[in-house]
Amino acid sequence: MEKKSEINGHAMPGSASTDQILEKGSQKSLGEKLMEFLRKNLLVILTVSGVLVGVGLGMMVRSMNLTKAQMTYFAFPGEMLLRMLKMIILPLVVCSLVSGAASLDTRSLGKLGGIAVAYFLVTTLIASGIGVALAFIIKPGVGAGALNTNNLGLESVSSNKETTDSFLDLARNLFPANLVAAAFRSYATDYKMVAVGNDTNGTTLYQKVPYGTETDGMNILGLVLFAMVFGVALRKLGDEGEELIRFFNAFNEATMVLVSWIMWYIPFGIMFLVGSKIVEMEDVVLLVTSLGKYIFASILGHVIHGGIVLPLIYFGLTRKNPFSFLSGLITPFTTAFATCSSSATLPSMIKCVEENNGVDKRISRFILPIGATVNMDGAAIFQCIAAVFIAQLNNTELNAGQIFTILVTATASSVGAAGIPAGGIITIAIILEAIGLPTNDLSLMLAVDWIVDRTTTVVNVEGDALGAGILHHINQLEMKKHQQEGELSEVRVEAVANVQAEEETSPLVTHQAKALEAMPEAIELQIP
Repeated sequence: MEKKSEINGHAMPGSASTDQILEKGSQKSLGEKLMEFLRKNLLVILTVSGVLVGVGLGMMVRSMNLTKAQMTYFAFPGEMLLRMLKMIILPLVVCSLVSGAASLDTRSLGKLGGIAVAYFLVTTLIASGIGVALAFIIKPGVGAGALNTNNLGLESVSSNKETTDSFLDLARNLFPANLVAAAFRSYATDYKMVAVGNDTNGTTLYQKVPYGTETDGMNILGLVLFAMVFGVALRKLGDEGEELIRFFNAFNEATMVLVSWIMWYIPFGIMFLVGSKIVEMEDVVLLVTSLGKYIFASILGHVIHGGIVLPLIYFGLTRKNPFSFLSGLITPFTTAFATCSSSATLPSMIKCVEENNGVDKRISRFILPIGATVNMDGAAIFQCIAAVFIAQLNNTELNAGQIFTILVTATASSVGAAGIPAGGIITIAIILEAIGLPTNDLSLMLAVDWIVDRTTTVVNVEGDALGAGILHHINQLEMKKHQQEGELSEVRVEAVANVQAEEETSPLVTHQAKALEAMPEAIELQIP
């Protein structure tokens, strides 16, 4: 053995050298596994680290008592991240919806669209129900009657918009008069007092008359509807529309490349977003002690809906583990937590859903932009809790009709809620107007919105992602079904062809044919 090992250039027994080689191989494979894990999850690790470092940095800088101007400079890297994400939203939403709608046939589009709408409505209704139930169980507003805007030194927020006009504005924004203007402006109703005559005493009588105005902010609802319908129209054109479909597909792919570049800036930007928010906080202890039950009720509602209800719906419809699906979406969830914006999370969500969970591009790029616009489960929870909280704050007993109004209004108005930070506060005003409660306590919600809005956005984007997973599963089943039907029809055609071929080449048929051919010859021989 030793001679053999010497010949091979080893001074030790052959068995020992073999063990060492195996050990080295196992060590190398372990190192390779570690490197592969780091390579795959580097962005997730960096993003989560960014949040943790941001908290520490914020605590440290907070003690330095920065001026307002210095706070603005400190928040600058985080502001740059938000600007980058918002920059990419318009091309991403329009191109992904056009290419998504154009790549699906009209039958599939109708079916998937119907399932998506049903999923969004059902989950939002459940979320609203959870919100109302928790508000009545925890009673966040009971005993807080003395609490008001002035106690916390907050500016009052009021909204004099009629509920009817809020829903009419939603319909108007679905059909923007100017598509270019819809990229940066939305329609909103305002009011003016118009003199309509005098009464018997000579006093001038005035009426509140609504009129249309334009407000800053992308009309995402109108752009989503136009892009979907335009995609369907391109498919209807057939060969003539192919060039434009290819253009939008290429535009979409190029946008996703830009998203992949921006995602590497997310950990750095998030660090300063979180840090600057901690620095800007004023009297946190007073807010938490005053509104602690409201904050607790809202976050508990988000945990129940996001951690139990949505995963159960996903499991029930797909029979797959929802948490393994969600584990591939840590980066979008962290982005949602830091930015408080469903729209800003959309680019990273599309990328991670496709790459980590294997969702079909046609599904993800069709459903996720719609979900970011209309599916607001997290918002519905905190809006219902806020409405009941304000009712309890004003010592108002809510009857069954008002509770039903809260549920329906929260579900319907969450469709039009802007996917931006504090977008749901405007929606609460609609609910309060609908049930006849004052809107002057809205500033209390706004004071703690930066806490509640983080879990709200995470639940919003989780609902969108699981919806995409469910639709992908349904689409896969449909494709398998069609494939099996196609294979069966091919088998049937082959079977028919084989039967015909067998009939033509059957020995009995061949023998009969030969006998018929031989008959004239036999007849000729018999004739003298």
